Amino acid sequence: MTPGQAGTLDRDKLFTARLHAARVRPYLATALFALHVVESRRVPTMAVDRHWRCYVSPLFVDRTPVEELAGVWVHEVSHLLRDHHGRGDRVARERGLTGPGERLRMNIAADCEINDDVFGDGLARPEGVVEPCDLLLPAGQLMEDYLRQFRLGPRTQHLAWLDCGSGADGLEREWDLGPDGAHGLSPQERDAVRFRVAEGITARPGNVPQGWRRWAERAFHPPQPWRELLGAAVRSAVSAPGVGEDYTYGRPSRRSAGVPGVVLPALWRRPPRVCVIIDTSGSVSDAELGSALLEVAAISRAVGGRRDLVTVLPCDAAADVVRPLCRTEDIPLVGGGGTDLRAGFARALRDRPCPDVIVVLTDGQTPWPTSRPPCRTVVGLFPRVSRCSQDDPDYVPDSPPEWARVVTIGSASTAQ
Repeated sequence: MTPGQAGTLDRDKLFTARLHAARVRPYLATALFALHVVESRRVPTMAVDRHWRCYVSPLFVDRTPVEELAGVWVHEVSHLLRDHHGRGDRVARERGLTGPGERLRMNIAADCEINDDVFGDGLARPEGVVEPCDLLLPAGQLMEDYLRQFRLGPRTQHLAWLDCGSGADGLEREWDLGPDGAHGLSPQERDAVRFRVAEGITARPGNVPQGWRRWAERAFHPPQPWRELLGAAVRSAVSAPGVGEDYTYGRPSRRSAGVPGVVLPALWRRPPRVCVIIDTSGSVSDAELGSALLEVAAISRAVGGRRDLVTVLPCDAAADVVRPLCRTEDIPLVGGGGTDLRAGFARALRDRPCPDVIVVLTDGQTPWPTSRPPCRTVVGLFPRVSRCSQDDPDYVPDSPPEWARVVTIGSASTAQ
């Protein structure tokens, strides 16, 4: 049979479409050519699995123009780049979504995330694709957001055929070759492809849709569970050996029995004291100051809810008064000038009793103490794309010192 006849995959036509897709979306070329084609008569159109295999229906290729096939190529590889299979699995576990109907909803929601800005500028819109407006939904949202906003019903009846494969929703299909099948990419190879695509997007952001720019930013700076990390760092600091330990004669040491006539003090562990230094310089935004207050409340929970053991010290170029923690909304975060957290460290260490742990919430654009303080230090660092000074274009701020435990505090984009 010649290419194009029933039952035979016209690979020339299919690969011509892929080449067209790479020409009009050059930043996706690495991902497009990483896909391995598998001919399959069980898929309705084209579908992908999580191992970067693309299953293709010969009949679908025959009846679809090259320009529209290029759009399908981009659509399918978008599922894999955006990790819809992994995200679909997580959503299914978290929300208790089971059954083929819920997986179809995930596929539709994932399509809405992709299709709202992927077509145009040389890439034809394939016939039958679903866009957010078709379901009366707003554009520019994520799969997880769309899942909350629609159910299967009259508006989705015409999409019952939709199946972009396990790469779109995480549910294995009967046609999948699985992890041990031929031509699958390893996890390291998949990550390398994503990195190369993200690198291409950030190099020419002006030519890329907003959805892809957002994805590339997250690919280069993956979200951290920063609130859990910060809490764990504080708990680790306050529970470390030597923190909050002191000697008392109120309870004699058990070793006193071995030294007749001598009363030895016992070692006891008192609750640790924590001082939170908040950077209130002009380079820290109001939103970040609000986030800092939320972290103060979380830090008090990390030390067992003892607010009397937590103090707060606002600091820009000079340190203000050390304030006991009563209610976070009553803490005045005054400042707005330059930044020198050395003054904050010096003021905190003059306090009596001296803190066992110092927690610093800052954007990092500050000089740091040259010597290690006599207590544990945790730094919550507000992220910055670039750090500079208007007065000195060659200014490069010092990194937090090695003796501090550093946790990058995420922004709203880390909510996924």
